Amino acid sequence: MDISHILNELGEDRSLYFNAVAPPIVQTSNFVFDSFEEIRKAFEDEDSAFLYSRGKNPTIEILRKKLAALDGAEDALVFNSGASAIFAAVLANVGAGDHIVSVDKPYSWAWRMFDNMLPRFHVKTTYVDGTRIENFEKALTPETRIIYLESPNSNTFELQDLEAVAKLARERGILTIIDNSYSTPLHQKPHAFGIDLSLQSATKYLGGHSDTVAGVLTGKKAMLNKIFNEQLLNNGSGISPFNAWLILRGIRTLQLRLEHISATTVKVIEFLKNHSKIERVIFPFDDDFPQISLAKKQMTGACGLFTIVLKAVSHEQIERFTYSLKHFLVAVSWGGHESLILPQAAGMAPGQFDPSVEKHRMARVYVGLENAEYLIRDLDQALSVL
Repeated sequence: MDISHILNELGEDRSLYFNAVAPPIVQTSNFVFDSFEEIRKAFEDEDSAFLYSRGKNPTIEILRKKLAALDGAEDALVFNSGASAIFAAVLANVGAGDHIVSVDKPYSWAWRMFDNMLPRFHVKTTYVDGTRIENFEKALTPETRIIYLESPNSNTFELQDLEAVAKLARERGILTIIDNSYSTPLHQKPHAFGIDLSLQSATKYLGGHSDTVAGVLTGKKAMLNKIFNEQLLNNGSGISPFNAWLILRGIRTLQLRLEHISATTVKVIEFLKNHSKIERVIFPFDDDFPQISLAKKQMTGACGLFTIVLKAVSHEQIERFTYSLKHFLVAVSWGGHESLILPQAAGMAPGQFDPSVEKHRMARVYVGLENAEYLIRDLDQALSVL
């Protein structure tokens, strides 16, 4: 299906809403019925009818169709955060005594669930270096129900061989889940490699304007219907109509934004790699990246998130550099219009800083929609005071 059709037309029947170009926000909690038969069917399958906006809503339905098509999936669910999408995908598929194999260093709210919540229900998690398929194979047990992936991750960008992991999991009857927030469906389609469930933080590139929080989960219709009924409805973790409308607005320009950000990122990285105050740059599509071949096999682009290692000897140096930047905001997340920076040192006390530890000198950089020359001038002047 053509991406222009998905972003601009799919799911939009304008004759239903006064021929308006933009679909309306159907800001209602409740829906009425014309017969007992209609309401009985809605009770039997809430995902087949508009009953209550906690579950199904016309504005959200348009977004679901677009997101499923972008991922090449049968169906999509939209949650009130990326963390909710992770929680629902995992909780719907494990029970007491089960086992999960996860990549090392997943998103913080994933590992907090694995380490803090699931053990209370006797679900164990084993973390592995996901860059080697044999590490997954060695970690599997008869109780393993899920392999959890994040490729690339959002800090040092290690990848997993999605095709190899999916094949291993299918042979053992194990469900695969991937966090695809870094790449978006425009740059990586996990279902094409055999991954069962693909999730994203829609807060980031899909929304694109840093004004809403949401999560997406895509996969087979039967699996998503199970998650809809067992998790989304019970937890009340669905997205609101207004936030769904904001994501709809955001994805109109998704392709253009990613193209601009990608082109700018290449120029910014080229500048940084040649700067005397930068030890190295970590970016999946950089020629020096250890997994560059796998990145180009699985991904069509890497967009705006990368990490720099600063040549710094103190916590104070990194803080001075960070707050000398005039056009990079110091904040978490990424994917919006604004450029961001988040040094590892920001999360530690000055006395904890050790310049011999490379991680302590790392700073994650996100390139937004500003022009390359504008951002390069800002980085140059800030690095001069490092």
